[in-house]
Amino acid sequence: MKYIFDIWQVAKRECKILLVNRIYLICMVVFPLLAMIFFTSLMDEGLPEDMPVGVVDLDNTSTSRGLIRRLDAFQSSKVVAHYPSVAEARRAIQENQIYAFLYIPKGTADALLSARRPKISYYYNMGSVMSGSLLMKDLKTISNLGSAAVGQAKMRAQGYTQGQIMAFLQPIRIDLHQIANPWTNYNAYLSTVLVTGIMMLFMFLISAYSIGMELKFGRGKEWLKEADGNMVVAILGKYLPQAVIWLTLIFVYEFYLFGYLKFPYLGDVWDIILLGLLEVFASIGFGIFAFGLMPSLRMSMSICSLWAVLSFSLAGSAFPVMGMDGPIQSLSWLFPLRHYYMVYQITVFNGFPVINAWLHIAAMLAFMLLPWLVLSKIKNAMLTYVYIP
Repeated sequence: MKYIFDIWQVAKRECKILLVNRIYLICMVVFPLLAMIFFTSLMDEGLPEDMPVGVVDLDNTSTSRGLIRRLDAFQSSKVVAHYPSVAEARRAIQENQIYAFLYIPKGTADALLSARRPKISYYYNMGSVMSGSLLMKDLKTISNLGSAAVGQAKMRAQGYTQGQIMAFLQPIRIDLHQIANPWTNYNAYLSTVLVTGIMMLFMFLISAYSIGMELKFGRGKEWLKEADGNMVVAILGKYLPQAVIWLTLIFVYEFYLFGYLKFPYLGDVWDIILLGLLEVFASIGFGIFAFGLMPSLRMSMSICSLWAVLSFSLAGSAFPVMGMDGPIQSLSWLFPLRHYYMVYQITVFNGFPVINAWLHIAAMLAFMLLPWLVLSKIKNAMLTYVYIP
């Protein structure tokens, strides 16, 4: 009972600090809520639509105009301009007026009808990976449709049936089934990782900041006195109010995603709750460990910032970790966001049992227990260190 009473006393002291210092309100409530709303509303349509595309049509025939109409009918593409030359269209890409353009040289229709295999070129800007990839897919499809349309008309004139024509033009038909996210909704798998990474960043920083402020203002001995000199009690009491706030925020966000926005999930509600608990406690544990590793407000927060920023690249959501070099794949195990993403992908997104993600769950539990390695160093810092700006 004494330990529980001491934890409660330290927690009450921490609540007073949270109420007085506006940094906590801004970084624990205001900024995370803004990030949630910003990213989920930014991609609310799921896929980018009507991205500007240009056309250089030097053939100007019914065939070329039909290709342009088909390109404009695609969901991702919108033909916004016609250019007299490739140089003009290239300049428009460089000035960010369009993302791609289709080049149809003169004589394309005649060459198609006489089976001389004309060249239709398309150019796209990969400065933005998402827009470049989607438009490349549309432009490639249009190029294939052009030759197929002429071939279909020619075979029909020769007396082939529709079945024979399709067997020749499309000998293999692809039956595509996209599991878990059949709409290819980018919002469903990007927002869940991007916003989580941002919230982990704030959790890292606030965890290190709250101990660093005790050292900066010389309140370390007072903090330990409230815990009767027990460092475990001091840590538990100090981070209990923060954990409650973070968990509330995380569960509100998860309800917003899966309840209000209806993001697809094949797992159980308890999988989502477990994921939120692991996220919060692993992040707080890493922030405490960062300060214990280097008991300096400035250095510990720098480590937390660096680790959180690198997490976005090594999580595996933007670029698969299995495609990275071997040393980078090994390094990815040191980032909590990577394990969060894997647990989310295995249990929530694909609906597999939790046991399938046991290795990543164990890794997040290890991050949660990291403060045990530096408790004595933190206690020594509170009792003997002098703050150096």
